[in-house]
Amino acid sequence: MRDVAIVGAGMIRFGKYPEKSIKDLVREAVTAALADAGADPKVLEAAYVGSAAPGIMTGQEQIKAQVTLSAMGIDTIPMYNVENACASSSSALNLAWTAVGAGVFDCALVVGFEKLYDVDKMKSFMALGTAVDIERVHEFLAQVAEKEGGQILSGDSGKSKSIFMDMYAYYTRRAMEKYGLTQEHFAKIAVKSHKHGALNPHAQYQKEVTLEQVMTSPEVAFPLTRLMCSPISDGSAAVIVCSKEKAAQFTTKPVWIEASVVGSGRLGQDFDDTLTLRTGKKIFEKASVGPKDIDLVEVHDATSPSEIFALIELGLVPGDRAAEYIDSGFLEINGRLPTNTSGGLASKGHPIGATGLGQIHEVVRQLRGEAGARQVKNARVGMTHNGGGILGVDAAAMALHIFKN
Repeated sequence: MRDVAIVGAGMIRFGKYPEKSIKDLVREAVTAALADAGADPKVLEAAYVGSAAPGIMTGQEQIKAQVTLSAMGIDTIPMYNVENACASSSSALNLAWTAVGAGVFDCALVVGFEKLYDVDKMKSFMALGTAVDIERVHEFLAQVAEKEGGQILSGDSGKSKSIFMDMYAYYTRRAMEKYGLTQEHFAKIAVKSHKHGALNPHAQYQKEVTLEQVMTSPEVAFPLTRLMCSPISDGSAAVIVCSKEKAAQFTTKPVWIEASVVGSGRLGQDFDDTLTLRTGKKIFEKASVGPKDIDLVEVHDATSPSEIFALIELGLVPGDRAAEYIDSGFLEINGRLPTNTSGGLASKGHPIGATGLGQIHEVVRQLRGEAGARQVKNARVGMTHNGGGILGVDAAAMALHIFKN
């Protein structure tokens, strides 16, 4: 396997863009990535484009890569359309890394995009709600609730809120006692995320919030309040990946992809056997590093509690000390393990098909020392954790990456 590097990265500010098409979103991110690499589109030998729900939201299906890239003059090269729920674009990077590492291509484009916002919120909730087993989800969750006790889905699931919020809330309530965490701990994570997001020009929300504001914002499903939940977003991000020899033509500051792992969930009822746990063990083994070697990490925080649970399952935070790590500032930019320095999904936004590359864009900037006011000191090793969908009580898809400068 050859060494593979990211030589250029670009993204747009995540947000709500009713006036922009998917072609506009992709053009902006790809143009930024090419400019960052100082590369001409002619060097691209293949393109891997991740998206999750453009069919539902825009009607465009099947040839999304070809439609969006040909509109900006990139055509004829092999193009691969990648759909893997919220992990679509990070899964696309996994495929590009594999192909370049194997010597199939020397230079490839990876793109993630999503147009998720609509004035009709039901349309957005419907799109989000398809990342489950449509035939079995209600039956299965009812069986789990009967076995475990309590209710998972509320009457307004998929109507005034995404079905995932009820699921996240149930998992969170179940874990609170296990780890000794309270609603206030989750609110502190949200405060931290918005503090980081306020420093990120690409974040959807760039305003700090107080603990009181988080705690008193409208309840979504206890213990989740609105400011603990990721917003509906449009967005796009892109990276250029090259072999070691090709990378030398573009940059003296490559960011190396040390390891890339994609995994899938299983249909089960064991809350303690998670896809994050299983893929986490694999990524550290493949990268030949351990949790203590990670200098910063972007984790999939569709809700603020999800952040701390992912850190625990990855072995980055001991479960019995989770409250201490939150209270002490351990996860802030100047802490021992800066987490979601971009603002995370809660503040940066969550355009599902673009989310994974949005995380990767942040790590690339950090490892190159280009993160400005949110720069982590002496950042050498970065990690991304990007999950998507739900299968049983597990995530359906997961892509993890470890990067070095």
